[in-house]
Amino acid sequence: MADDPVLQLRVFNLNCWGIRYLSKRRQERVRLLGDTLRREPFDLVLLQEVWSEQDYALLQEKLGKCCPFSHYFRSGVIGSGLCVFSKFPILDTFLHQYSLNGYPYMLWHGDWFCGKSVGLVVLQIDGIVFNVYVTHLHAEYCRDKDTYLPHRLVQTWELAQFIRHTSQAADVVLLGGDLNTQPQDLGMRLLRGCTGLRDAFAEAERFEGCKDGCTLVPSNCFTVKTELRPFPLGIRIDYILYKAVSNVAVTCKELWTTTGTAPGRDIPYSDHEAVMATLCVRRQQRPRGAETDPAVVAAATSLHPGLGEVPWDLYPPHVPAPRVLLGISVAVQAAGGSRRAQCCSSLSRLSSCTWMRALRWFTTSSSRASVSCSAARSAGVFCTSVGATGLEQWGRRPGPLPSPIPHRDPYPPCS
Repeated sequence: MADDPVLQLRVFNLNCWGIRYLSKRRQERVRLLGDTLRREPFDLVLLQEVWSEQDYALLQEKLGKCCPFSHYFRSGVIGSGLCVFSKFPILDTFLHQYSLNGYPYMLWHGDWFCGKSVGLVVLQIDGIVFNVYVTHLHAEYCRDKDTYLPHRLVQTWELAQFIRHTSQAADVVLLGGDLNTQPQDLGMRLLRGCTGLRDAFAEAERFEGCKDGCTLVPSNCFTVKTELRPFPLGIRIDYILYKAVSNVAVTCKELWTTTGTAPGRDIPYSDHEAVMATLCVRRQQRPRGAETDPAVVAAATSLHPGLGEVPWDLYPPHVPAPRVLLGISVAVQAAGGSRRAQCCSSLSRLSSCTWMRALRWFTTSSSRASVSCSAARSAGVFCTSVGATGLEQWGRRPGPLPSPIPHRDPYPPCS
């Protein structure tokens, strides 16, 4: 609404370069990172390459007051290196390990042993559900002879599909991590095209930091200078991406990166520069003057007079059918006889998009769609398949009807 307060979320993302026995001055840098994050008021911290659980425990101790909720994602032989620290309670977590991830005989690269993955944490802040993803894709190593390009593209595709299929109940989608992919590369275009995610660097109202937002720069004392020889300014491979869903708007107020050594010290936090963003989240009011498709009103009214007043235009056009069909199908079945035929006839005249909107509302608004509720539950009727021309293949099963679950699909199908 116009008077709704704006939620400001400060996000910190960094590849920590925390390889045990190999990364230079690792423990010193981890302590330095923990002290810095303890002083800064970040709401969400997304880290990669934290491959020592001792380092994770140290960060837990240092961030215990400012970000008391955390999760470490275990994967592969030496761990995924992914962890999340949050100011807000974590409601749920999940890990997906990529199916293609390097070769075990490439010991000096090591990506296969860490089991590259994407981690998901679910947060609820002021009634807004956030799906927060953190990931680290396979390294490039050599751009001219990129042996792992197919692996990284497969991982990007799996990441996009994982986000699409797990974020349908979220209000805001947030992705942070080291994607080892530059903005113009095919992998980044594939990821953003399939998910609708927006790049915080491109959307930020104000930016400070390395030129062009680069996060792997030659001036960093830990970077391998020969790998960056074709890129004198560096490359941008670490990202904060976001997507607003339903009636929520998200903007990036500011974004900045670290630039070299930590304040007052002679070393940086990592061989990567950190990416930090301030996101503004606000609920939106339904646009005035929005009109409802008359076909939707006619079909809804045929089920129950009160359903004709439902604001169908609030719901997205692409809504997967299985979960939302249940409620409306049992109501039609419970109606019986000529009433059922009338409902099916009305529904068959709807386009698939508007029809799905009507179906979705029926299962998520039990207060208005109370018609034949008790009869439907006692009958235990369900619909196994629905076509755009009407309701088909009715079936029966014993037992109570499952409770309806709110469902959203924020992203259009990939073209």
